[in-house]
Amino acid sequence: MASQKIEDQLNLAIDATEEEREKSLDLDVGYNPIDREWDLIIKYSGSLERVRTLANQVVELLNEYAIITILESRIDELAQLVEVEYIEKPKRLFFQVANGRRVSCIDSVQDTRFALYGQGVLVAVIDSGIDYASQDFREADGTTRIRALWDQSLAPGEGRTPPEGYAIGAEYTQEQINEALRQPTLQERGRMVPSVDTSGHGTAVAGIAAGNGRNSGGQYAGVASESQLLVVKLGNPRQEGFPRTTELMQGIDYAIRKSLEFQMPVAINISFGNTYGPHDGTSLLERFIDDISNIWKNSICIGTGNEAASAGHTSGVLREDEETIIQLAVQSSQPALNIQIWKEYTDVVDISIVNPSGVAVGPFKEILGPQRYTAGQTEILLYYGEPSPYSTSQEIYIDMIPRDGYISGGIWQIVLSPRRIVSGEFEMWLPSESVLNQGTGFLFPTDSTTLTIPSTASRAISVGAYNALTFSYADFSGRGYTREQQLVKPDIVAPGVSVTSVMVGGGYGQFTGTSFATPFVTGGAALLMEWGIIRGNDNYLYGEKVKAYLRAGAQPVAGFDTYPNPITGYGRLCLSATFRRLL
Repeated sequence: MASQKIEDQLNLAIDATEEEREKSLDLDVGYNPIDREWDLIIKYSGSLERVRTLANQVVELLNEYAIITILESRIDELAQLVEVEYIEKPKRLFFQVANGRRVSCIDSVQDTRFALYGQGVLVAVIDSGIDYASQDFREADGTTRIRALWDQSLAPGEGRTPPEGYAIGAEYTQEQINEALRQPTLQERGRMVPSVDTSGHGTAVAGIAAGNGRNSGGQYAGVASESQLLVVKLGNPRQEGFPRTTELMQGIDYAIRKSLEFQMPVAINISFGNTYGPHDGTSLLERFIDDISNIWKNSICIGTGNEAASAGHTSGVLREDEETIIQLAVQSSQPALNIQIWKEYTDVVDISIVNPSGVAVGPFKEILGPQRYTAGQTEILLYYGEPSPYSTSQEIYIDMIPRDGYISGGIWQIVLSPRRIVSGEFEMWLPSESVLNQGTGFLFPTDSTTLTIPSTASRAISVGAYNALTFSYADFSGRGYTREQQLVKPDIVAPGVSVTSVMVGGGYGQFTGTSFATPFVTGGAALLMEWGIIRGNDNYLYGEKVKAYLRAGAQPVAGFDTYPNPITGYGRLCLSATFRRLL
């Protein structure tokens, strides 16, 4: 029997064959088929001594979390350790892709007696890296504003060592970056500090949060333009290369540890997310963020994602003796697909699936653990989960894998036949639209509860997007509330449509997405901490207190009369109004 300490997706992945994992979109994430080992997240209590005897590698994080690498054959032994509370596999992370300063009322707190620019505060950007040579991230004398840079994507080698306590990538100090900047050629610079932002996403995010606009004569300065920067380039030095939740957790842990080392408050920006999980704050990643937010003086700002208009979510209420049919459009050449169904464990529901040719499988037996079915040319792996130590919900996880080439294109039906209903509420999610063919999605989607994880962490400041030109909300912006607990998310919205920021290699471009709304709030949090902690006006102005003041100063968004609401939260960022509440 599968262990109750192991999350559903990992249990199913362990039961699957290597061929099935390879064909799946998500089952192989975290697995190294050459060494037959897994990267895993664990929550533990007490000592890691016995875990270290089983694992090939252990990275200890704050607050009794750890990232481990372990042979698949030893996971059962791991789960039997009493000190190990829960085990999860990594999840893929996806980017959450006018002058926002003015509409966010930031200019007015800089051009007045406040003169707040983020001095004495760290802004941590955990993203795709940064163009460290850009003038926007340098002082007037040409030296860098980056206190430390950890590139997780770099393979270890000569002159490349990870930060102390971690096992991947390479860390570069402020002194090393300055030495690289003094080199006469790009080749020499790249040899000394070879970190490159290939996508430009992280550079743009950093520019909004903390760029000084030096290349534009100050016109495109970011919010906390005199802050110091911590940069984590998320990455996976293994062959697949994409960042995962395991790397994100280490990046957050690193940012907190560095801020403690430097004795500086830190505003952390996260513009990544994924759709896998209960969306109620109970995954290990979300709980880790909530726990670590209690350490030192920090504020963690996370974008709500761009999934509201993606047709990747649907929901409803089941009633006894009433069959519900969910229609799912699958475009041609879709290599694989998975579906998460979340419901209350008290509800008993039969589930069947009908492929586009009318071939039906099910109803599936509601037995805990993995099951296998075949619908035409598509193999169906199914896992009935059970409540975890942190949630009363039940997950039914369905992975659709082609027997040859692609899964069957057309309209699939997911048939829900209630047998016993107490709550009746259900939610379904697909993977992020980033990995789906255009047009693959639910025929009748719902845009509620489309927050990406980890913006659902209760202690995070969750940021949605609006259009600063029209003062209307952005239809792509992920929205709440959170499932089950109904926490108010997003907390606030900020400009996220056609935002001007720094481009890799010089110049400025326009960017759209909650990724680029979030750094306005991150920079705003840095200014609040400068006023409170650095200037001595309020030594406790961090964490939930920053969130409370940002909410209090939020202004209305056109079309909304009730606040908070699941689309815009408490309203749009307005820092001057926040400061009026402080004084």
